[in-house]
Amino acid sequence: MKILLVDDHAMIRQGLVLLLRQTYPSAEIVEKNDAVGLRDSLSDTTFDIVITDLFMPGPPVIEVIKQVRDSGNKIPIIILSMSLPERNAVRVIRAGANGYLSKDTVPEELIKAMQFVLQGRKYITPEIASLLADAYLDDTEKKPHETLSDREFEVFQMLAQGKTVTQIAETLKVSINTISTYKSRILDKMNFQGFADIIKYAHANNLV
Repeated sequence: MKILLVDDHAMIRQGLVLLLRQTYPSAEIVEKNDAVGLRDSLSDTTFDIVITDLFMPGPPVIEVIKQVRDSGNKIPIIILSMSLPERNAVRVIRAGANGYLSKDTVPEELIKAMQFVLQGRKYITPEIASLLADAYLDDTEKKPHETLSDREFEVFQMLAQGKTVTQIAETLKVSINTISTYKSRILDKMNFQGFADIIKYAHANNLV
Protein backbone atom coordinates (compact mmCIF):
# COMPACT_ATOMS: atom_id res chain seq x y z
CA MET A 1 0.00 0.00 0.00
CA LYS A 2 1.37 3.40 -1.02
CA ILE A 3 -0.56 6.42 0.26
CA LEU A 4 -0.19 10.06 -0.76
CA LEU A 5 -1.18 12.34 2.13
CA VAL A 6 -1.46 16.07 1.38
CA ASP A 7 -2.25 18.79 3.92
CA ASP A 8 -0.65 22.14 4.63
CA HIS A 9 -0.84 21.62 8.41
CA ALA A 10 1.90 19.39 9.82
CA MET A 11 -0.12 18.46 12.93
CA ILE A 12 -3.01 17.23 10.78
CA ARG A 13 -0.64 15.09 8.74
CA GLN A 14 0.95 13.65 11.87
CA GLY A 15 -2.44 12.68 13.27
CA LEU A 16 -3.48 11.06 10.01
CA VAL A 17 -0.23 9.13 9.76
CA LEU A 18 -0.81 7.69 13.24
CA LEU A 19 -4.37 6.72 12.26
CA LEU A 20 -3.32 5.13 8.99
CA ARG A 21 -0.52 3.17 10.66
CA GLN A 22 -3.07 1.48 12.93
CA THR A 23 -4.89 -0.05 9.95
CA TYR A 24 -2.09 -0.22 7.40
CA PRO A 25 1.11 -0.71 9.47
CA SER A 26 3.28 -1.60 6.49
CA ALA A 27 2.01 1.17 4.20
CA GLU A 28 4.39 3.63 2.58
CA ILE A 29 3.03 7.10 3.35
CA VAL A 30 4.32 10.03 1.30
CA GLU A 31 3.54 13.49 2.72
CA LYS A 32 3.18 16.76 0.81
CA ASN A 33 2.12 20.15 2.12
CA ASP A 34 0.53 22.01 -0.80
CA ALA A 35 -1.38 21.66 -4.05
CA VAL A 36 1.82 21.81 -6.11
CA GLY A 37 3.10 18.75 -4.24
CA LEU A 38 -0.24 17.05 -4.87
CA ARG A 39 -0.15 17.81 -8.60
CA ASP A 40 3.46 16.79 -9.08
CA SER A 41 3.14 13.60 -7.02
CA LEU A 42 0.17 12.40 -9.04
CA SER A 43 2.49 11.77 -11.96
CA ASP A 44 3.73 8.80 -9.90
CA THR A 45 1.38 5.98 -10.89
CA THR A 46 2.52 3.73 -8.03
CA PHE A 47 0.27 5.41 -5.46
CA ASP A 48 -2.74 3.33 -4.42
CA ILE A 49 -4.78 6.17 -2.89
CA VAL A 50 -4.69 9.91 -2.21
CA ILE A 51 -5.99 11.68 0.87
CA THR A 52 -5.87 15.45 0.48
CA ASP A 53 -7.08 18.71 1.93
CA LEU A 54 -9.15 20.96 -0.32
CA PHE A 55 -7.85 24.47 0.35
CA MET A 56 -4.06 24.77 0.27
CA PRO A 57 -1.43 27.06 -1.27
CA GLY A 58 -0.94 26.48 -4.98
CA PRO A 59 -3.38 25.70 -7.79
CA PRO A 60 -7.02 24.90 -6.87
CA VAL A 61 -7.21 21.27 -5.74
CA ILE A 62 -10.40 20.82 -7.73
CA GLU A 63 -8.54 21.82 -10.90
CA VAL A 64 -5.76 19.37 -10.06
CA ILE A 65 -8.34 16.59 -9.71
CA LYS A 66 -9.91 17.51 -13.04
CA GLN A 67 -6.52 17.43 -14.75
CA VAL A 68 -5.78 14.02 -13.23
CA ARG A 69 -9.07 12.61 -14.48
CA ASP A 70 -8.67 14.19 -17.92
CA SER A 71 -5.30 12.44 -18.21
CA GLY A 72 -6.99 9.08 -17.63
CA ASN A 73 -5.56 8.59 -14.14
CA LYS A 74 -8.15 6.76 -12.02
CA ILE A 75 -6.29 6.79 -8.70
CA PRO A 76 -8.78 6.93 -5.78
CA ILE A 77 -8.90 10.42 -4.24
CA ILE A 78 -10.51 11.28 -0.91
CA ILE A 79 -10.97 14.89 0.11
CA LEU A 80 -10.65 15.47 3.86
CA SER A 81 -11.56 19.09 4.55
CA MET A 82 -12.62 21.53 7.26
CA SER A 83 -15.23 22.82 4.82
CA LEU A 84 -18.74 21.49 5.38
CA PRO A 85 -20.08 19.19 2.63
CA GLU A 86 -22.84 21.58 1.56
CA ARG A 87 -20.22 24.14 0.60
CA ASN A 88 -17.95 22.12 -1.67
CA ALA A 89 -18.84 18.41 -1.84
CA VAL A 90 -20.86 18.60 -5.06
CA ARG A 91 -18.10 20.47 -6.90
CA VAL A 92 -15.48 18.03 -5.65
CA ILE A 93 -17.40 14.87 -6.56
CA ARG A 94 -18.24 16.26 -9.98
CA ALA A 95 -14.57 17.04 -10.53
CA GLY A 96 -13.73 13.37 -10.05
CA ALA A 97 -12.99 12.82 -6.36
CA ASN A 98 -14.08 9.46 -4.96
CA GLY A 99 -15.12 10.72 -1.56
CA TYR A 100 -15.52 13.81 0.61
CA LEU A 101 -15.25 13.85 4.39
CA SER A 102 -15.13 16.64 6.96
CA LYS A 103 -12.06 16.65 9.19
CA ASP A 104 -14.26 16.34 12.28
CA THR A 105 -15.52 12.95 11.13
CA VAL A 106 -14.76 9.93 13.29
CA PRO A 107 -11.52 8.10 12.35
CA GLU A 108 -13.41 4.90 11.54
CA GLU A 109 -15.29 6.66 8.74
CA LEU A 110 -12.07 7.62 6.96
CA ILE A 111 -10.90 4.01 7.05
CA LYS A 112 -14.30 2.87 5.79
CA ALA A 113 -14.14 5.42 2.97
CA MET A 114 -10.66 4.21 2.02
CA GLN A 115 -11.87 0.62 1.83
CA PHE A 116 -14.73 1.71 -0.44
CA VAL A 117 -12.65 3.71 -2.89
CA LEU A 118 -9.86 1.13 -3.03
CA GLN A 119 -12.50 -1.21 -4.46
CA GLY A 120 -13.17 1.27 -7.26
CA ARG A 121 -16.31 2.68 -5.66
CA LYS A 122 -17.28 6.19 -4.59
CA TYR A 123 -17.86 6.85 -0.92
CA ILE A 124 -21.03 8.94 -0.82
CA THR A 125 -22.57 9.68 2.56
CA PRO A 126 -26.38 10.11 2.75
CA GLU A 127 -25.85 13.85 3.22
CA ILE A 128 -23.75 14.17 0.08
CA ALA A 129 -26.14 11.93 -1.87
CA SER A 130 -28.91 14.38 -1.00
CA LEU A 131 -26.77 17.34 -2.05
CA LEU A 132 -25.96 15.66 -5.38
CA ALA A 133 -29.64 14.95 -5.99
CA ASP A 134 -30.57 18.55 -5.25
CA ALA A 135 -27.79 19.82 -7.52
CA TYR A 136 -29.02 17.58 -10.35
CA LEU A 137 -32.56 18.92 -9.99
CA ASP A 138 -31.38 22.52 -9.76
CA ASP A 139 -28.98 22.42 -12.71
CA THR A 140 -31.38 24.35 -14.91
CA GLU A 141 -31.52 27.24 -12.41
CA LYS A 142 -28.03 27.97 -11.17
CA LYS A 143 -27.56 30.12 -8.11
CA PRO A 144 -25.23 33.12 -8.49
CA HIS A 145 -22.28 31.47 -6.72
CA GLU A 146 -22.56 28.43 -9.00
CA THR A 147 -21.54 30.60 -11.96
CA LEU A 148 -18.10 31.11 -10.42
CA SER A 149 -15.07 29.11 -11.48
CA ASP A 150 -13.49 26.86 -8.86
CA ARG A 151 -10.74 29.41 -8.11
CA GLU A 152 -13.23 32.27 -8.00
CA PHE A 153 -15.38 30.29 -5.57
CA GLU A 154 -12.34 29.61 -3.38
CA VAL A 155 -11.56 33.35 -3.27
CA PHE A 156 -15.25 34.12 -2.69
CA GLN A 157 -15.29 31.89 0.40
CA MET A 158 -12.14 33.50 1.79
CA LEU A 159 -13.58 36.98 1.25
CA ALA A 160 -16.78 35.90 2.97
CA GLN A 161 -14.70 34.75 5.93
CA GLY A 162 -13.43 38.31 6.29
CA LYS A 163 -9.95 37.78 4.84
CA THR A 164 -8.33 40.70 3.06
CA VAL A 165 -7.04 40.62 -0.49
CA THR A 166 -3.49 40.62 0.87
CA GLN A 167 -4.17 37.70 3.22
CA ILE A 168 -5.75 35.66 0.42
CA ALA A 169 -2.82 36.39 -1.90
CA GLU A 170 -0.39 35.20 0.78
CA THR A 171 -2.40 32.03 1.45
CA LEU A 172 -2.70 31.09 -2.23
CA LYS A 173 0.83 32.30 -3.05
CA VAL A 174 -0.28 34.57 -5.89
CA SER A 175 -0.04 38.33 -6.41
CA ILE A 176 -2.37 40.86 -4.81
CA ASN A 177 -3.33 42.02 -8.31
CA THR A 178 -4.44 38.48 -9.18
CA ILE A 179 -6.75 38.31 -6.16
CA SER A 180 -8.08 41.79 -6.89
CA THR A 181 -8.94 40.60 -10.40
CA TYR A 182 -10.76 37.58 -8.98
CA LYS A 183 -12.67 39.82 -6.58
CA SER A 184 -13.79 42.06 -9.46
CA ARG A 185 -14.94 39.03 -11.46
CA ILE A 186 -16.89 37.74 -8.47
CA LEU A 187 -18.67 41.06 -7.99
CA ASP A 188 -19.47 41.26 -11.71
CA LYS A 189 -20.71 37.68 -12.07
CA MET A 190 -22.86 37.84 -8.95
CA ASN A 191 -24.06 41.37 -9.63
CA PHE A 192 -22.83 42.61 -6.24
CA GLN A 193 -21.93 46.16 -5.34
CA GLY A 194 -19.24 45.39 -2.81
CA PHE A 195 -17.72 43.35 0.00
CA ALA A 196 -20.81 43.58 2.23
CA ASP A 197 -22.92 41.84 -0.43
CA ILE A 198 -20.47 38.92 -0.49
CA ILE A 199 -20.69 38.41 3.27
CA LYS A 200 -24.48 38.75 3.33
CA TYR A 201 -24.97 36.28 0.48
CA ALA A 202 -22.50 33.75 1.88
CA HIS A 203 -24.18 33.66 5.28
CA ALA A 204 -27.68 33.56 3.79
CA ASN A 205 -26.68 30.52 1.70
CA ASN A 206 -24.60 28.77 4.38
CA LEU A 207 -21.40 29.04 2.34
CA VAL A 208 -19.07 29.99 5.22
